[in-house]
Amino acid sequence: MKTRWGLPLAALLAILSGLALQAGPSALWATRVWLAALVVLGLPIVWRTVRGMFGGRFAADLVATLAIAWSVVLIQPLPGLVVVLMQSGGEALEHYAAGRASRAVEELEALAPRQATRLGEQESETIPVDAIQIGDRLLVRPGEMVPCDCEVLQGYSHVDASRLTGEPIPLTAESGLRLMSGSLNIEGPLEVVATAVARESQYARIVELVRGARASKSPLQRMADRYAVVFTPVTLAVCLVSWLISGDPVRVLAVLVVATPCPLILAAPVAMIGGLSRAARHGVIIRHGEALERLGQVSAALLDKTGTLTVGHPEVSAVRASPPLAEDEVLALAAGIDWRSSHMLARPIVALATARGLTIPDATGLTESPGMGVVGSIGGHEVAIGSRKFLNLRYPASAGRQPEAGASGLKAWLAIDGAIRGTIEFADRLHPEARELVRQLRELGIRRIVMATGDSEEHAAAIAGEVGIDEYRANLLPVDKVRLVDEMERSGERVLMVGDGTNDAPALSRATVGIALAASGGGVTAEAADAVVLADDPGLVATAVVISRQTLTIARQSVLAGLGLSGLAMIVAAAGYIPPTLGAILQEVIDVAVILNALRASGE
Repeated sequence: MKTRWGLPLAALLAILSGLALQAGPSALWATRVWLAALVVLGLPIVWRTVRGMFGGRFAADLVATLAIAWSVVLIQPLPGLVVVLMQSGGEALEHYAAGRASRAVEELEALAPRQATRLGEQESETIPVDAIQIGDRLLVRPGEMVPCDCEVLQGYSHVDASRLTGEPIPLTAESGLRLMSGSLNIEGPLEVVATAVARESQYARIVELVRGARASKSPLQRMADRYAVVFTPVTLAVCLVSWLISGDPVRVLAVLVVATPCPLILAAPVAMIGGLSRAARHGVIIRHGEALERLGQVSAALLDKTGTLTVGHPEVSAVRASPPLAEDEVLALAAGIDWRSSHMLARPIVALATARGLTIPDATGLTESPGMGVVGSIGGHEVAIGSRKFLNLRYPASAGRQPEAGASGLKAWLAIDGAIRGTIEFADRLHPEARELVRQLRELGIRRIVMATGDSEEHAAAIAGEVGIDEYRANLLPVDKVRLVDEMERSGERVLMVGDGTNDAPALSRATVGIALAASGGGVTAEAADAVVLADDPGLVATAVVISRQTLTIARQSVLAGLGLSGLAMIVAAAGYIPPTLGAILQEVIDVAVILNALRASGE
């Protein structure tokens, strides 16, 4: 960044030094200092423009390059130095607005499993994941990441696959279950058999998908170059007419100086920086000006379900009881047993009991089987809560009427003195701002809204119906979401992708614009996205779209107004009424007006 600002600062210093010399007895040296500075400082701009022309790039810099070169030829260095100052300053602003590159791939690779425990006949050994072969027996301890795609041979645990599928409900891992690399083993040790080598497993595919998605997204042509396609030929035509009529090379220089497209170079980045600052004040970090511009052009939205339209973690969805117990009694007993439990499902049980104002009874003699269940004593009765398998093993001859069956999904079963008396069901809850987000996107003219999820068809249909989305896709892996983005873009849509999980990272990278919801940090997902919402409010996605569109409107207004004023000044200069130095000053006045208008983008 310092080197970007070095050129405009050097040009400004050279201009001020020459003015100081002119005010003193050494006025002749002012021209010499300016000329030397113009040659040294203008050469990088001229060389870059010439090289771009040979590469087939018709850029806004051409008129500025001609003005610099013609100033040297006519030994009128001050106007040329002013052009160098504005051209290099505008480029520095553009670079500042461009932001930094994403570190998504590096973040993913850093989080990938590095080692695995391979089981032999009599002993185990620690090996690099790259040494795993199909058929190897591996041990995955609690807290370890699954090193490759595999199948559980023995053991019992819960496995968090949310990084890959986006679904918050943990998998119940037991014999026969297939696990994907990158899943996290939560509680009990698992013996697994490798079904794929690490480099061909699901986590490695996600890394490659993010890398490929980033590479396939073509950069936007900068706004200045888009307008230069029309403005530059007009400027050259006016220069030619002025030369043919007057034969005066100084008049041609005056035309080039006033026509130097500083409004093109300055207006867009100033407005973009203002828009980026405004978005940041609302809690949306947009990485660069290009992402801000793309955001204002989106025509379709692809919304992840879990963590975007839903809260993203399991909560109690239903409590069922067998008479004579009531639902609140089942919940209170479960909370009493789970009060000190470390299990991830204990927290929502205790939280709901507390929220309902229930009296949570004291439990004694608590014994927890990690990943399975907890047993304790309440009021002289043995109370147990856990998986159905845990209760069946503890009470093989359990009796008593079963509670009413509920929806499929994750459940905890409650037994009193060996008889099952209740169940507690868990599900992901709709985010309170989800419906508002969908409504606002439609008001912004985004008519095609698609929900994408790795969850089942049944759950996907229920959530889509609740938020008012007609089109949804279920049972998707990360590669499927990328294909869906490609499918939508091939149909002519410019796609806004919103997600919050590692499984969303490839699609976030591939979409026209990717926005990550990262109220709790975001990690890899935030790095893969073009923008990050820091608050737990998906409605800010619509706010970001509004800010982008308003910023683009202001940028275009500034560009067109600046070009209009420069065009009028160009005609006056062609008639011989504006000398080069006065033209440079006039161009600065136009630039200031353009910048002041562009600064409106930072306002509320």
